[in-house]
Amino acid sequence: MGQLKHSVSWWCFVPQPMTPQAFVQAVADLGYDAIDLVEPEDYQLVRDHGLEIAAVRGHALRPQGLNRLEHRGSIEGELTESLKLAADWHVPYVICFSGNRLGLSDEQGAENTAANLSYFAKMAEDAGVTLVLELLNSKVDHPDYQADSTAWGVKVCQMVNSPRVKLLYDIYHMQVMEGDVIRTIRDYHAYFGHYHTAGNPGRNEIDDTQELNYRPIAQAIRDTGFTGYLAQEFIPTGDPVAGLKNALEICKV
Repeated sequence: MGQLKHSVSWWCFVPQPMTPQAFVQAVADLGYDAIDLVEPEDYQLVRDHGLEIAAVRGHALRPQGLNRLEHRGSIEGELTESLKLAADWHVPYVICFSGNRLGLSDEQGAENTAANLSYFAKMAEDAGVTLVLELLNSKVDHPDYQADSTAWGVKVCQMVNSPRVKLLYDIYHMQVMEGDVIRTIRDYHAYFGHYHTAGNPGRNEIDDTQELNYRPIAQAIRDTGFTGYLAQEFIPTGDPVAGLKNALEICKV
């Protein structure tokens, strides 16, 4: 069995309800291993507290993403810089996004996304970093986003066929879109490089007020042999430190 490592997404807690210093100190004190989506100016702060940086954003989340060939040029500068920073700071994952359909068929969007990721895969391989295409829901939070199903994301990864291109399986988003989380993890874990969490409905704490049962989900991830990061990405409604403590207790399997 694998041994999960545990991370927290920066944007849910900083600058509100916590300062960077208070957040990083709390994450370290609670026993987490890493933080996701740290801003470059705070990399050293995270490292000074003995934490790793698990994943960073490769390019902006916007309607114009990897699903159109003409967007490659506008994304390349951002992604090249992100890959360089990730290599320099030993960050294992760089997150990227499909963009919105904007009338594009899912078949053509998958082909275009695969072509763009194939182009960037060589850069990722050279950097020793893995690109993870994030699966997001198009029902509630990101209307028209194209990478909104596991099957579509897996198809893209199969077309790229690079060990440095995988999916960010966001459990909250995929619960909104398709459910069947544990079976999906068991069947497609080979394509998942990174995981995010949050409660549903509401994207808040992963407690007993919501429908996802995260302890068996974490156990299912562990049982696949996964040794990467499970990152908490919930928006706290109460004491953020108490929420993070409870989440770690649930998911530390």
